[in-house]
Amino acid sequence: MAELKIGIVEDELVIARTIVSTLEELGYAHCGPAISYTEAVEMLDTDKPDLLLLDIQLAGRKDGIDVAERLNETYKLPFIFLTANSDFETIDRAKSVKPHAYIVKPFTKEELYAAIEIAFHNFTNLRTVNGAEKPAAPSPRNFLFVKDGYVFRKVFFDELLYLESEANYVLLHLTSQKRIMVRSTINDFMEQLEPGRFVRIHRRFAVNTHFIEDIFPNELSVHGEKLPIGKSYREELLRGLGIF
Repeated sequence: MAELKIGIVEDELVIARTIVSTLEELGYAHCGPAISYTEAVEMLDTDKPDLLLLDIQLAGRKDGIDVAERLNETYKLPFIFLTANSDFETIDRAKSVKPHAYIVKPFTKEELYAAIEIAFHNFTNLRTVNGAEKPAAPSPRNFLFVKDGYVFRKVFFDELLYLESEANYVLLHLTSQKRIMVRSTINDFMEQLEPGRFVRIHRRFAVNTHFIEDIFPNELSVHGEKLPIGKSYREELLRGLGIF
């Protein structure tokens, strides 16, 4: 699976290592870190990242603002300022180069994930709207993060058996027999999943087609469990599975 590649421009080694570790936990590829303007340009030419995490304070005469100007002029890539500076002067300078997000250190894994996903999504959508050539998009992810209490848990589609709607919540049933309750409607949650792999079979249930074992007139079995098939969903289910 092709991954979104994140370039790192950061001259503090400890922080750079933290960023690398966080990106790996989130499932991103990465390159760098570059510690200066010159190294950042070399990384852009050699490694061709899809998005840049960019510190404003860098080693050398030119800083992250200079790198951002070069990005806008030559590379046309989305970038996120990741910096300890939040004073008015620095923010005014940053605004002039139109960053796609601005994160003040220290940051959390969830903040970084949200900033990357939104920045890349908005950037690619804007290029499409403006008629520019759309860059090759990374392959669909095979996982997503869901909030489980105070923790964001990584759930792979290969371990997600089926969804069960509970009013304004969705109960995720996993192959491990663990269940996770997520605040969402089942329709909204399914929009985050791999298209075609998960199919609605009932107003309360959607299943991972990879785990369907048997289909009966009014129900089906998934990993040894029987789930009902709603009359209005049966035809679409059979069509999606290639059963005529």
